[in-house]
Amino acid sequence: MDALLKIDSVTKAYPGVVANDQVDLEIKPGEIHALLGENGAGKSTLVKMMYGLVKPDSGQMIWEGASYAPADPRAARAAGIAMVFQHFSLFDALTVAENIALGMETPPKTRELSRQIKEVSETYGLPLNPDRTVGTLSAGERQRVEIIRCLLQNPRLLIMDEPTSVLTPQEVDVLFKTLRTLSEEGTAILYISHKLEEIRALCEAATILRGGKVVATCDPRKESARGMAEMMVGQTFATPKRAGETAAGDAVLAVTNLSLPRSSPFATELKDVSLTVGAGEILGIGGVAGNGQDELLSALSGEVRVRAGAVTLDGKKIGDLAPRARRAAGLCVAPEERLGHAAAPTLSLVDNAFLTADVREGLSHRGFIKWGKARDYAKRVIQEFDVRTPSEDVAAQALSGGNLQKFVMGREMMQRPKALVINQPTWGVDAAAAARIRQELMTLADDGVALVVISQDLDELREIATTFAALNGGELSETRPMWGLSMDEIGLMLGGSAGEAA
Repeated sequence: MDALLKIDSVTKAYPGVVANDQVDLEIKPGEIHALLGENGAGKSTLVKMMYGLVKPDSGQMIWEGASYAPADPRAARAAGIAMVFQHFSLFDALTVAENIALGMETPPKTRELSRQIKEVSETYGLPLNPDRTVGTLSAGERQRVEIIRCLLQNPRLLIMDEPTSVLTPQEVDVLFKTLRTLSEEGTAILYISHKLEEIRALCEAATILRGGKVVATCDPRKESARGMAEMMVGQTFATPKRAGETAAGDAVLAVTNLSLPRSSPFATELKDVSLTVGAGEILGIGGVAGNGQDELLSALSGEVRVRAGAVTLDGKKIGDLAPRARRAAGLCVAPEERLGHAAAPTLSLVDNAFLTADVREGLSHRGFIKWGKARDYAKRVIQEFDVRTPSEDVAAQALSGGNLQKFVMGREMMQRPKALVINQPTWGVDAAAAARIRQELMTLADDGVALVVISQDLDELREIATTFAALNGGELSETRPMWGLSMDEIGLMLGGSAGEAA
């Protein structure tokens, strides 16, 4: 079968780095094709060229047998290429129909658009009410909005970037069923994900990038997840493990009867949350996105002040302390949103290292920044966590999502905290980097650090957590030992049926 899209010797370079180097790729009609590679391998640059966001320096793209060089995303959409981005581009205060209309060149009248949304959503098993306000939707429902917006364009090729990063296992099953239906109808799908077991279950072909070059092509159904991961990084890597199984020590971080009203109409109210984390313990908190994870992290970090006794560190009340004071006491935090919350987009990596490490690393004195020391700290983080960047002076927004994630995680873990709270520690990073981050978290626990790991990746929590609790509608379940906890029991806890799970 002739290729729908053919990439022929495409090269794209930026100052200090060749993002794509003589890349060849073919996608056939109806094929579900995986694009794999570690962070910084060149995946994002390649799909941006397909979608008209970036122009190649050399080489050519051929679409349905003719030369293809889209001037912008509008031209790509007109040709028949649609893309669902990793980060949603939706307005919370608008309805589903209004958000979809904003992404269309010539949207029909509201009533007709609502009819089309209902028809397409029902046809592909993605039920969606066009009149719902987006701010009231779960993460999985928000992704449906993005997918329906693409499907209304009748695409020949659908590009999906990390589509399951915020979905429950049940929502992943629904998405896969939809993608298989589209494939049977002749729509090609280019699927980018670091979840290699998903790739094995869904995709029939894979192209693997390393350092901007194609290093392998394979049928994922005939490869192991570890085998594909090792193709991506070019070497073997160890499975994370703790030095030894030991009981948690004395309580380090404690939350008692913490309640927090909604900060906005679309926020989640925290209701009487209590937890205790001992030295060396890793408490895994699972939950579908939008159930209070951000609010809990804000209350622990000090971004939101609570009554003094609601949060304690080593028995001292810190609930009314600001973030800097909590860091000085030994509580470090890494939020989910890396660009804009964990890192200032336009500031350099040196600046971003200083922003949170100043108080614990002594990066200033009497109001004057020790720039040499701050630069050295940024370099250490970059080296220790293999952050792919031309230099520490690069702006945070210039890094790929996975490399920025590695920088943020390294910056917090290297500050020798007493307690560390993290939301989505390995979001968007490749298998080798995820293994490295998880190993570092377990090593911190071995050293007596108390950890709270909030994650939607249940496999991740089962691998590293010693105890588990579920967050549902702003309420935290009772903490249970992770050992022996089945996936069915975890599912019940995530749905708020803690009693049934017990």
